[in-house]
Amino acid sequence: MSRIVRYLCLSSALAVLAAPLTAQNPRTGGGDPGGIDPGSEGARIFLQALERISRHHVSAPGDSTLWELAIQGLIEKLDDPYATVLTEEEYGQFTETNTGNYAGIGVQITNLGSRVTVTAVFRDTPADGVGMLVGDEIVWVEGHDARDWTIDVARDSIRGEPGSVVNIRVERDGYAEPIPFAITRANVHVPAIQSSWAGEGIALFGIDRIARAVADELDTALQEYRDADALIIDFRSNPGGLLDESLRVSDLFLAPNQAIASVSGALSPDAGGEIQTQAWSARSPPRMSETPIIILVDGFTASAAEIIAGALQDHDRAVVIGERTFGKGSVQTLYPLPAGRQLRITTGSWYTPLGRSLQRARHHDGTPVPETEEDLGWVETASGRRLRTGGGVFPDLVVEQDPPKPEELALLNQAAELEVPIGVMVREYALDLATEALRNGVIERLPSSAFDALAHSFVELGMDAEVVQNAVAREYLDRWTQLRYLYRADERELYLEVLAEEDRVLAEALRLARGSGTRAELFAMVDRAGAQSPGR
Repeated sequence: MSRIVRYLCLSSALAVLAAPLTAQNPRTGGGDPGGIDPGSEGARIFLQALERISRHHVSAPGDSTLWELAIQGLIEKLDDPYATVLTEEEYGQFTETNTGNYAGIGVQITNLGSRVTVTAVFRDTPADGVGMLVGDEIVWVEGHDARDWTIDVARDSIRGEPGSVVNIRVERDGYAEPIPFAITRANVHVPAIQSSWAGEGIALFGIDRIARAVADELDTALQEYRDADALIIDFRSNPGGLLDESLRVSDLFLAPNQAIASVSGALSPDAGGEIQTQAWSARSPPRMSETPIIILVDGFTASAAEIIAGALQDHDRAVVIGERTFGKGSVQTLYPLPAGRQLRITTGSWYTPLGRSLQRARHHDGTPVPETEEDLGWVETASGRRLRTGGGVFPDLVVEQDPPKPEELALLNQAAELEVPIGVMVREYALDLATEALRNGVIERLPSSAFDALAHSFVELGMDAEVVQNAVAREYLDRWTQLRYLYRADERELYLEVLAEEDRVLAEALRLARGSGTRAELFAMVDRAGAQSPGR
């Protein structure tokens, strides 16, 4: 390739790369007058340096690799831990996670005993309609033996265009031959909310992500549990999701015109780089306006989930218990690039109604920047409650989980050393118990003796009997398996009862919910338990 041709190609590539950054902003529309000029002196220097490296460096990679390195270098210098370029596949996964939508049959699968096994069948899906059950082992798909397939291969083979048919055979306990299913694929939505009673009068909503339509799902659940005396909303390990959905969720609980959140940043491409602020307020009548609400958070609660927790906390609508949240208060915007890629960069910062920043300062590798007492502050709610500021949401009541016990670690470490697949074996054993319980129509808490065979199997695989049968380790193993069994049997209330025996945050939430008939009583109980902790 001649020098002139190569230069023209690189110039065109830079123009294409710059185009999405100077084109219409996907949130506000309009052109960006401050975009990159491919003909500027800086652009010419960059292009000529790239051209020289490509032509003359002793170990220079190809043009495409050089462009990849250039983009990576730009992103690294932004000191933005959330900036990246998503490939088409990564963007597809990102979209699926944030919507819960995909085209398939409506099952959850995992590898158990080297077999692709159905571990959940979602209601009102094609798989549910034809009678697939938890525990079915997928052994054949469209003429191909699936006994040794990985999860990825099985998922890609089962999914397809809505309306198309996939032929599957499964092995099921009690059947001599595989059962054939001809299943018509459809658009499937995986709910982001799990709702259930957690004792008399207490409704618990576990929300694992702020996905598309999560506000509608929650609104429906609130109707179902409208007679509840208290609500517990579990946002632990919730990484966030769609910001517009977080505003809609907050709107369900706040009175009209109450502030939800505000954002400050490069909101309009017509502003020439000026920092602007935009705010959102509630519009609809609040649901269950007097019902006490307890929100559970931890160090992995982030982004859109923090917006909801912060808004309800600021307005004295809920108490927050657990640990300080992650502190992802920055706004990311996606800009399309050629070849199906998407550029994700930070364009603003979120604030709670009382002006608390949700962004916790972090290094490029994601680790928090060390803080001093001077870096933190306080705000006061309308009722006089004092809330900590400094990035993320600080709980009204700090409740930390107990660290693993030495005996529990000894069990897990020895299993790892001897390559005993303890997690897989627990899941398989629990699935067998759940399948039998569902078949018999009796789901109840099982005694420790029900797990003797599992413990014995570990010893048969070479683990030390004293380690496995240690009282503390055995209690841990029994509870682990008991929880998996109840989860697979879909016995949610009993599952929560067992979980609360080791989950200090959930146990405290249940204690508060049982003892508070009103919001005022809830705040008083939190005060007595040591609320307004300065956090960590």
